[in-house]
Amino acid sequence: MIRFEGALSVKAVLLNHRRTLTEIWIDEKKHDHDTAFLIHQAQKLQVPVLRKKRQNIDAVAEGKTHGGIVAFGSSRSMQTLEECLEAPKPFLALLEGIEDPFNLGYALRTLAAAGCSGVLLRPRNWETVEGTIVKSSAGASEILAICFAEDLATAVAQAAQAGCQIYCATRKEAIPYYEADFQGPLLLAVGGEMRGLSQAVLSQSDQNIYIPYASSFRNALNASSALAALSFEIVRQRRK
Repeated sequence: MIRFEGALSVKAVLLNHRRTLTEIWIDEKKHDHDTAFLIHQAQKLQVPVLRKKRQNIDAVAEGKTHGGIVAFGSSRSMQTLEECLEAPKPFLALLEGIEDPFNLGYALRTLAAAGCSGVLLRPRNWETVEGTIVKSSAGASEILAICFAEDLATAVAQAAQAGCQIYCATRKEAIPYYEADFQGPLLLAVGGEMRGLSQAVLSQSDQNIYIPYASSFRNALNASSALAALSFEIVRQRRK
């Protein structure tokens, strides 16, 4: 059973229908507009809502920022790459080597804001940290289409065959990201700052891109920071 903490997380789960909630606990003293909305949505989906004392909620919550709302539910359903490629002009993101649930949540939050069509990840058991991912992504992990790919190289090849241009975020043989043409269907591959992208993914790149720095700093940006620059350049170009 996965625990979701805070109004934002619980609302995202309720509204996006990618998982099943078994029950919601709400502080018996909460009677604001957001709480009423959550209760209404839960009733529509026939999810039991239990009014609890604050100390009971504190006892089951991991963090202290739950605001008196905790929900319990299942793992989320995943989408397929084929479904993600059905978007009119796909913008796919491949994330490799991002192991920290907070960093993954921040990355998903950025991609959702930039209109990403789908995110490719290697399969792993996220169950123990799914609540953290939902919370750190401000619910974006429930909005985005996410698909697991056992073989990322095969997934990249499938995206390329469907007409996506493959862009890899790496400095070797790269051009500044603002010189790339992001107006067509594309897959953007970004690796974790420790290991970067695997050779199997890099070997399929149509164009490597990098973010020029304004100083002599040479260490890699974390994935969510790099994604903010890259994905919103995609937004800028597509709005021209």
